[in-house]
Amino acid sequence: MEHKMKLLPEPFELIKTRKKVIEVRLNDEKRQKIKIGDTIVFSKLPDLNEKLRVKVVGLLHYETFEQLYRDIPFKYFGREGKTLEWMLESTYKIYTREQERKYGVLGIRIELLE
Repeated sequence: MEHKMKLLPEPFELIKTRKKVIEVRLNDEKRQKIKIGDTIVFSKLPDLNEKLRVKVVGLLHYETFEQLYRDIPFKYFGREGKTLEWMLESTYKIYTREQERKYGVLGIRIELLE
């Protein structure tokens, strides 16, 4: 199955350069349909013209972003050298704690497809 998602320019470039191999999302209804072996097409915001195709190679389920970030080295998110506080602050600019409580968190392990 192929899924479509939008990405901000910085994480898009990190995936493109293979520095980011885990994409972090809420485990909402849309993300609950993702299975290992599926593909995801990321469209780069704001114009959505540039696209990347990745293969899903793993799914990591957590209750909170903090649990995920404490468990997985930041280099897998392309964020080596950042602090836990920075990671959480950046994430909560996109998602609310209420959304986190409602859905939980999903780390999507990806491989860039040529």
